[in-house]
Amino acid sequence: MMGTVDTSDSEKGFVMNQPTTPSMEMLDAEANKELDAGAKFVLKSKGSWLHCGYHLTTSIVGPVILTLPYSFTLLGWVGGVLWLTLAALTTFYSYNLLSVVLEHHAQLGHRQLRFRDMARDILGPGWAKYYVGPLQFLLCFGTVIGGPLVGGKSLKFIYQLYNPDGPMKLYQFIIICGVVTLILAQLPSFHSLRHLNLLSLILSVTYAACVTVGSIYIETCNPLDVLLLLVSTTGHSKHAIPRHYSVKGSNADQLFGVFNGISIIATAYACGIIPEIQATVAPPVKGKMLKGLCVCYSVIGATFFGVAISGYWAFGNKASATILQNFFDQENNPLLPKWFFLMTNILILVQVMPMTAVYLQPTNEIFEATFGDPKFGQFSVRNVVPRVVLRSVSVAAATVLAAMLPFFADIMALFGAFGFIPLDFILPMVFFNLTFKPSKKSIMFWGNTLIAVASSILVVIGGIASIRAIVLDANTYHLFADR
Repeated sequence: MMGTVDTSDSEKGFVMNQPTTPSMEMLDAEANKELDAGAKFVLKSKGSWLHCGYHLTTSIVGPVILTLPYSFTLLGWVGGVLWLTLAALTTFYSYNLLSVVLEHHAQLGHRQLRFRDMARDILGPGWAKYYVGPLQFLLCFGTVIGGPLVGGKSLKFIYQLYNPDGPMKLYQFIIICGVVTLILAQLPSFHSLRHLNLLSLILSVTYAACVTVGSIYIETCNPLDVLLLLVSTTGHSKHAIPRHYSVKGSNADQLFGVFNGISIIATAYACGIIPEIQATVAPPVKGKMLKGLCVCYSVIGATFFGVAISGYWAFGNKASATILQNFFDQENNPLLPKWFFLMTNILILVQVMPMTAVYLQPTNEIFEATFGDPKFGQFSVRNVVPRVVLRSVSVAAATVLAAMLPFFADIMALFGAFGFIPLDFILPMVFFNLTFKPSKKSIMFWGNTLIAVASSILVVIGGIASIRAIVLDANTYHLFADR
């Protein structure tokens, strides 16, 4: 892992000329003159490193952790634990590199607030306009589509828990969650989400602990079931769950499964909005993002590894696409009390709302920058009317797509391969090498290059595996499906 980077002339074999750092008052005055409405209103730089930690945690830790035991069924014990650990180390390193590049430009008097700002200044305006900007927008909007979908499924589960034959359909619950998202979308700035994101952090830790404890509880009951099996006259135990840890399928299935498992874990660590999160930090920014990353990855260590290892240990290669499905037996009878499922799904439902609001911020910023006017006040009629209209239309469109495409998770896996991996694994390495120009004889240069090349290969292979999964499941896709 990497802390803050010392850019002195003698370090790591590369040379940098450090200009005199302008005073903070000069930087603030100059920045306020140049900021567009999106940067000035949505990406307000008022937060602390702790707020940064809340934003980071909410953007990464979410219901996707419930798929981690399934990724282990594709990779096995060794491959699963190894890649889960390696992906954690790589993304921590990668995100810190992005932070260091951002800090460097801030010290030069030109603070970059958005991913596309970094691409424009480092790679050129074409990369920002035609690749990084559109790619980030699609990923963030895709995540906003996924928010009401995940929330709707949790809400439907709660409804069926007490009314199993009720007439309400999945799309109706998605619309309910979309309405809540629409309300949260009106919060004026990224910084205004800080308290919601603290709540999200607490909720994610809580439901991850519930899932971990639930898996362990179900498994520790199995030895008793085995004993009952030995003495039973019926010859079987109702709740016995035999465990096997071998990777299932043909050689081709196993090969594609490995790449699919790698993509699932890589996407679980994905963020895609590191510059926008760092933009919320009040100057001076040096070192604050690293502290926020430490907060975030302490939560990741507890949640990701707890859920993945306990779920795979308890259910082996029978772990489902989401681990909560394993908390029911073959006759669909719950293996845990009803209150457990109620509590867990309420926690997921509430936590996914702030997460969706976080990924709304880049799209909100684009709308504000395009249609807002920084010469008027943030809450002037000139800026409030287009803000409310555009944010509402954006969320309404995402909610309709979520209701139409309940299989959108499969599509997001494809987006993850072609989008999150370039933004989180490849571009940080490229940005750092182009900005600081480390010696081609240094470990850092070749380490960054190796990560970028390996990630590029993963994009292609993960994309192929995701497309294959979509093709295999295509016959189960139906618009407005109730599942």
